[in-house]
Amino acid sequence: MNDWDDLRYFLAVAQAGNVTAASITLAVNHSTVSRRITAMEKKHGVRLFERISTGYVMTEAAESIYAYALEIESQNKKVERLLFAGDTRLSGKLRMTLPHDLANHCIIPHLPRFTEAYPEIDLELIVSPNLKDLNAREADIAVRLTPAPPEYLIGKKVAELCHGVYASSDYNQREKEQHSLILWNDESHFPDWASSYFPDANVVLRVDDLASMYAAVKAGLGLARMPCFLADKLAEKSVERLKLELAPSHWGIWVLNHVDLRETARVHALKQFLITTLQQQKNLIEGEQSQFRLHPHH
Repeated sequence: MNDWDDLRYFLAVAQAGNVTAASITLAVNHSTVSRRITAMEKKHGVRLFERISTGYVMTEAAESIYAYALEIESQNKKVERLLFAGDTRLSGKLRMTLPHDLANHCIIPHLPRFTEAYPEIDLELIVSPNLKDLNAREADIAVRLTPAPPEYLIGKKVAELCHGVYASSDYNQREKEQHSLILWNDESHFPDWASSYFPDANVVLRVDDLASMYAAVKAGLGLARMPCFLADKLAEKSVERLKLELAPSHWGIWVLNHVDLRETARVHALKQFLITTLQQQKNLIEGEQSQFRLHPHH
């Protein structure tokens, strides 16, 4: 099996475990995936997958080549990156991945400056919640909220991420014997800020999305710890930041690209635009201009 296109189909099915998921990854029809796998097996006279009710399971023959296929995939991606790295044109496709809340409130309002300056760059925004693999060129440049980026990425930490505890004005006007909290889905333990200020609170809701957390706070469901850039940017009177001392966050906003793409012209242009745009909002991101409106206890 020396055809890279064959290997792409093989790896997609091996990693996804079913044809439908593999077809989404490959951006083709699921029948195309089935046909390609069958053709590969016929071509090499070996069965690669057992078809079972829950999907596709690799045979011993498939498992024997899986690691080699991954290695070939890695080398092909490196070739793609190195070819792209030498591109000096300020035109062509460019993929950027970032959290959608950061995109909507801090980047997109300023994007006309970039698109007017570089009208021939075909910019694609990827704002899905899953991190994109810059090593595999799923994106060319990333804006990430992280304590530390992977070693194969280079970039700049633009700002420290400031958090505040927020509640709706309606919530704070109620008489409460017990506070309600809105937490993240992956917070398996009671967070430190809640233990310090609201040790008897109950968890009323868990979410996996910042916009949903903000909406829940605004609806009066309870208190939540959120990045300041969203709530303070919106500056709605119905959502108030409590006057609480919080431990500094180790997370920051990073603008990153793969080390192999450091000389790519359009990557460099977008990176400089993002750094400048975010640095202009550093006070908002780091909470320096935030106004505390009330105390948590009544």
